[in-house]
Amino acid sequence: MTTRRSFLKTSSLLSAGLMIAPSAFKSKDQLIGLQLYTVRDAMAKDPKGALAHVAKIGYNSVEGATYTGDEKFYGMYPVEFKKVLRNNGLVMYSSHYRLGEDLENGNVMKGTILHDWDKAIEDATKVGLKYMVCAWLSPEERGTLDHYKKVADDLNVAGEKCKKAGIQLCYHNHNFEFIPQDGKLPYDILMSTNKDLVKMEMDIYWIKKAGQDPIALFKKHPGRYPLWHVKDMDNTPQQNFTEVGHGIINFKEIFKYKNLAGMKYFFVEQDICPGDPFVSIAESIAYIKKNLV
Repeated sequence: MTTRRSFLKTSSLLSAGLMIAPSAFKSKDQLIGLQLYTVRDAMAKDPKGALAHVAKIGYNSVEGATYTGDEKFYGMYPVEFKKVLRNNGLVMYSSHYRLGEDLENGNVMKGTILHDWDKAIEDATKVGLKYMVCAWLSPEERGTLDHYKKVADDLNVAGEKCKKAGIQLCYHNHNFEFIPQDGKLPYDILMSTNKDLVKMEMDIYWIKKAGQDPIALFKKHPGRYPLWHVKDMDNTPQQNFTEVGHGIINFKEIFKYKNLAGMKYFFVEQDICPGDPFVSIAESIAYIKKNLV
């Protein structure tokens, strides 16, 4: 029988536990992520303050956009960065990386798929990443169809290394992968990679910008899209970026196919905002909470 004394004792223990480890008592909320490139200026100036602001707005997950160069996460070593995330109730399961064919001031870029990838993977495990994403290919890294085949080979090799560490490699699309060359799409070559070693982060905006249908791609490649970038397109000839729910992309319909796509995590991203990016991401999450999750 539960007496008043035993009830008070249990309540006290729970209260003490909450003070010691509040995260242990939190319910598993739906993860709503933010690609930190959206608030890149704030992250460059004051990453700890920016992350606190992101969490206050309501995001509980982020995706990194910097590692290449100094091989740190926003100027912090992995253990310190993970602690900052945890202190703000945030997790980071995915981060972006460069291919690394480009030179930076005449030097190779470390922490890229082609240079010092083993260290990048080691640091990723320390932060708790589940996904490492090839963010984009620079104009110099695109080239001919034969070059895309080489990129695909490089991704397979990098993906094998990730797999050994318990991490999934992904490739993030833009729209240039859908520009035909000799009647073929570079995207199809990238999709010819080993489907277990290389999966895709679908940027829904850029898929639409390329004149493609996200749902048709999910049906063609089921289970290949564990990560999504959720960004909207305004109803103008310029097809500018806009806050989620302010544009013409039918996210309600697209989200019906998340299981077919294999989606595990999604991230709001707005490359260019009309004003304060924190205002934009607040508007996006308000729509998402009301309509998508």
